[in-house]
Amino acid sequence: MVKTIRKVGNSNALLLDKAILELIGLREGGQVNLTVTNGSLVVTPVSAMSVDPEKFQKCLDQVVRTRRKLLEKLSQ
Repeated sequence: MVKTIRKVGNSNALLLDKAILELIGLREGGQVNLTVTNGSLVVTPVSAMSVDPEKFQKCLDQVVRTRRKLLEKLSQ
């Protein structure tokens, strides 16, 4: 999935879709740890809410459906 960093006030922001937040168990106002590993930014929830497996599957299906072409390119 390709996202664009946007200007917000004097800062920059990476906007995450609701489905992505739900997949990792986050909601608005949630805290994350940011680490850099081999040049990649890794975002990890500090305290993730519990995720219902059915809800997780629905969100995952939605991401796969809407980003199928990109996921196919990444798998090659």
